[in-house]
Amino acid sequence: MGKKAATSAKTRIQPSPAVDIGIPPQQRAAIALGLERLLADTFTLYLTTHNFHWNVTGPMFNSLHDMFMQQYTELWNAIDPIAERIRALGHVAPASYAVYARLSSLPDAPAQPPQAMEMVRILAAGHEGVARTARGLFPLVEEAHDEPTADLLTQRLSVHEQTAWMLRSILEG
Repeated sequence: MGKKAATSAKTRIQPSPAVDIGIPPQQRAAIALGLERLLADTFTLYLTTHNFHWNVTGPMFNSLHDMFMQQYTELWNAIDPIAERIRALGHVAPASYAVYARLSSLPDAPAQPPQAMEMVRILAAGHEGVARTARGLFPLVEEAHDEPTADLLTQRLSVHEQTAWMLRSILEG
């Protein structure tokens, strides 16, 4: 190996500098793990919502098809900020179905698409589940004075609680 190639290889494999953002490593690790669970729940709910968008049928097809599209688009756009916060804390964001299945508190979508109102019920429960996951992180985040993560969690809670309410309202009709 030439001198230039050896130097290039050495540069590529050097570890990144230690993270020093004012949050101790143990707290960053605990918060990152909680965010990994939030990411897994969000991705699982995204997949379920997209599945239901494709497979909804019945008299409410148009309204549910459109609503599910709005919801899965919002969920898709939420994934990146959660993953990037994990990275900002100095950890690797998980990105595989197997890891998401292990980390998620939500069940996978049913193998056979359910009836439209059952889809709505499953999605309402899913949004409530993601809200619980996000809310469960607050004690760690507050103790670490991790305001950026607190802000992210507050935004996610607002979306999930409002979406769950709207879906529950359909079920009451």
